[in-house]
Amino acid sequence: MKSPTAKQVAFVLLVALVLRLVAAWAWQARLDAPFRFGDSFSYWHLGRALAAGEPYRYGEYGFVFRTPGYPVLLAPIFWVAGPDASPLWGRVLGAVFGTLSVFGVWWLAQRLFDPRAGILAAVIAAVYPGAIVTSVLVLSEAPFCPLMLAHLALWTAAWQAATPSRNSLFAFLGGLMAGAATLVRPSWLLFTPLAILVGLIASGQRRRSLAVGAVMLLGLVTAMLPWWIRNARLTGHFVATSLQVGASLYDGWSPDATGASNMEFVGRFVDLERRASADLPEDDPAAFEYRLDRRMRTAAVQWALQHPGRAAELAVIKFLRMWNVWPNEQALSSWPVRVIILGSYLPVLVLAIVGAARTVRRGLPYVFCWLPAVYFTLLHVVFVSSIRYRQPAMLGLIVLAAGVVSEEVWRSRSMRKTEV
Repeated sequence: MKSPTAKQVAFVLLVALVLRLVAAWAWQARLDAPFRFGDSFSYWHLGRALAAGEPYRYGEYGFVFRTPGYPVLLAPIFWVAGPDASPLWGRVLGAVFGTLSVFGVWWLAQRLFDPRAGILAAVIAAVYPGAIVTSVLVLSEAPFCPLMLAHLALWTAAWQAATPSRNSLFAFLGGLMAGAATLVRPSWLLFTPLAILVGLIASGQRRRSLAVGAVMLLGLVTAMLPWWIRNARLTGHFVATSLQVGASLYDGWSPDATGASNMEFVGRFVDLERRASADLPEDDPAAFEYRLDRRMRTAAVQWALQHPGRAAELAVIKFLRMWNVWPNEQALSSWPVRVIILGSYLPVLVLAIVGAARTVRRGLPYVFCWLPAVYFTLLHVVFVSSIRYRQPAMLGLIVLAAGVVSEEVWRSRSMRKTEV
């Protein structure tokens, strides 16, 4: 078998795009409302506000409700299609981002393994049901996935660079990409420090790991700095990502927590904070938002400290929800859906585990393929969990799975040639 050509890669990308466009149209056609998920309304509103030059604010006090990455990407839709643009435009944009993710999977697999692994990984990513669905929902995962892969690709390029100048260049660009990914999906903020720590512990080249990591952190800070300055001016405090951390934490740690998301408690905390703030003169809404976040964060931590057994039990429940073999929601758990998800997810997971075991000593770039899965798992055994949150990590696992298949096929062919 000859190595895949550029035309073959382009064909796979075209197939990926067409599948996602068809899925986008089909999903929009079956909805009675513009969106199924509440988060989509906030991204859509903020994108439209940016396009119209209105204040970046969601609701009465949501000045730091969302990081601006995804709304910035949505804003051009409203310049083109007007303020009443159909959500289908957002799904088409997501289909493009999903196709870019397939390209990122191809690049990593051919770089870490061989061209055959690259094309196989691209094919798997192109047709993988979770990747298709993630692409067409108006949620931050769609643009986050290609940015995450670009971050990992640039870190790989920095690690493999032949000269210090190229090493630093790729590391800084990787840090900028990490910042961009964080501004789209705030949960990515701590991945870079974690990966640097893993590199210092596990890598035999600790000095190189530290040098690459330091430059990458510089790039990350550079990308995040404007957002940090803006938040400090509004609230009077440092806010690393958004003021939804407290609500998200209480969603995961509270007397009513189940592992799934249920934000009905927010109104109660708003009332509590309003009563507590009643005596403050001319209270600033942004300052109110900050105090509300801290109130919910404090309540969540206090509850977890007082109920460690239940917090641990919830961690197990969340782990199982995240890595379940089919959807947790009954509305999305018909048997055809279950079979499709089980049949696509389980083989990739098993092969990826084999690939992780085989490549763990080959260097950090191979670790980067499975480290996002560990990272997101650690996050979501604390916060709420569902199979939605594993989808970005599955892209790195697809790279490992394709590498295992490619190496096994190559090995079997070499053995047959030797026998002949």
